[in-house]
Amino acid sequence: MSSLDRKYKTGGGEVALLLTLLFALVGIPAILYVVNTAGHALTPRTNPLPTGYWERSLGVVTGDLPWRTTEIVLAAALGLVAAALVVLWGLTRHQKAQKVVKHDRAAPRMASVRDVAPFTQKQAMAKAVRFGVDTPGVMLGTMVRGGHTLYASWEDTLLHIWGTRTGKTTSQAAPSIIEAPGPVIATSNKRDLSDLTRDLRAEGGDVWVFDPQGVAGEAPTWWWNPLTYVTDSERAAEIANNFAAGSRDVGAKGDGHFDSAGKDLLAGLLLAAAVGGEPIERVHYWLTRSTDETPALLLDEHGLTKEADSVASTIQQPEKYRGSVYSTALQMAACLKNEKIAAWVNPTGPNDDRPQFDPQAFVRGKHTLYALSKEGAGTAGPLVTALTVATVTAAEEHAVTQTGGRLANPMLCVLDEAANVCRWMNLPNLYSHYGSRGIVVSTFLQSWSQGVDVWGESGMRKLFSTANVVTYGGNVKEEGYLKMLSELIGKYTYTSVSSSRQKDSGSTSRQDATDDIMSVADLSALPKGRAVMFGSGARAVLLRTIPIDHRPYAEASKASEEAHNRPTVDTVDHEPTAPAAEPVAPEPGLSL
Repeated sequence: MSSLDRKYKTGGGEVALLLTLLFALVGIPAILYVVNTAGHALTPRTNPLPTGYWERSLGVVTGDLPWRTTEIVLAAALGLVAAALVVLWGLTRHQKAQKVVKHDRAAPRMASVRDVAPFTQKQAMAKAVRFGVDTPGVMLGTMVRGGHTLYASWEDTLLHIWGTRTGKTTSQAAPSIIEAPGPVIATSNKRDLSDLTRDLRAEGGDVWVFDPQGVAGEAPTWWWNPLTYVTDSERAAEIANNFAAGSRDVGAKGDGHFDSAGKDLLAGLLLAAAVGGEPIERVHYWLTRSTDETPALLLDEHGLTKEADSVASTIQQPEKYRGSVYSTALQMAACLKNEKIAAWVNPTGPNDDRPQFDPQAFVRGKHTLYALSKEGAGTAGPLVTALTVATVTAAEEHAVTQTGGRLANPMLCVLDEAANVCRWMNLPNLYSHYGSRGIVVSTFLQSWSQGVDVWGESGMRKLFSTANVVTYGGNVKEEGYLKMLSELIGKYTYTSVSSSRQKDSGSTSRQDATDDIMSVADLSALPKGRAVMFGSGARAVLLRTIPIDHRPYAEASKASEEAHNRPTVDTVDHEPTAPAAEPVAPEPGLSL
């Protein structure tokens, strides 16, 4: 028996027996009294009716008032009416039972509205007003206990762990994008997120869709130069680290020494291309020519002598060792050889009139950026991560110039499928910082282990602990993670009653016992439409989620989805691309 069944069992058998006895002692005599009285009124008897209640009601039993046809017809009519009422009651009860979610029984044992006061609309709105924003925050859902709507404020960061087919896109990710008051960046490996939201977002600003693998069938009508982010060796190392994480299968392990050397080499080549004004695909070109000293020369020309020495040292190593390092770095930069990707991150020539994406300009308006990628071989995930990091960093730099060091119009960063398409390695270390800058990061994972594969156990625990709001939406079957949630939700105390009988005596004992409010089994079976929320400084609360088709803009969102949900096309057919192995150097006056 699950904890939900046991702790809310109410002794229904005893209640039914008590009601049956009450009906037999009071209800039946009352019905007989009414039948005899009504029958006499319709067809008067020869003798007057007894005036006493019991004599009139039980006369048919004692034989003093035998029933005639009139009383029999009345009794049958009352029986039919009673039967119809019972059937109607049963149908109504059955319909209600189908709508009742068993897990809702746990809600009274969980947080009250007082426990989650900082997340109520009133307090979230008061905080938003202080920041100069006219919306309370990211809507999470309504409390099963009490019906109050809860929000994550514009200084909170969020972590969502929802299994597949639980409604995370339609009840969390998409609505938060539509309702965001400022710029939005959203990552995903599917087109549904952009299809549901892009037309509504276009009403307030520009919409950019980074789709180098044709997830949404977008043509490269604009481009972005990843090297504009690489302004120093620290940023080069960060990009190289994210490239390394995004280029491997989740959980794959490599050689520690060559991994480190490969990332150092890749960082040096990225920095050399940036300072030398080269396109990013030049990095892949250099990695296929392990004796080319051009990167070291470029770094040295721009005063980056230590970085130049590091690259030169690798080039001068014995061939076998050098080959291993270059091969490792080449694997990390594998996305740069994908022809579909080239047109998105390089100008197509000196006369390319496509707009270039500028993160600094983007974060100053109510614009929207969708960064899409598939998993597997040839993934553009490393570039999605680089684009996300560059945009969020631009928002952080802009926030420093604002009053209070935070964005006047908060930015929402929805990292859907973060473990698959946006493996931002430094994310756990930055989570608590972004909220104070008005950058609301909302990360979505399908399971706890997904996060562990990307950030390790300690990194995942850090992400979980520093997020101001954590939600669990069901369909996760990891016992360790669910047990942790069960313990965080807490226990309740109930009275256990046991009886024993012997031949000549009997005894009854009562004792207090504790049980999980929601067990591991309860959490594993959490139904769609329910979520458990853990907020900073608050007890866990059970939420009823609000899907997009129950929100004011449901029709507009549906129209957006229908307008863009068309068959995907191969973007390589739309724009010519430069060969990956022999990139064309840009003209001196061409902006990168």
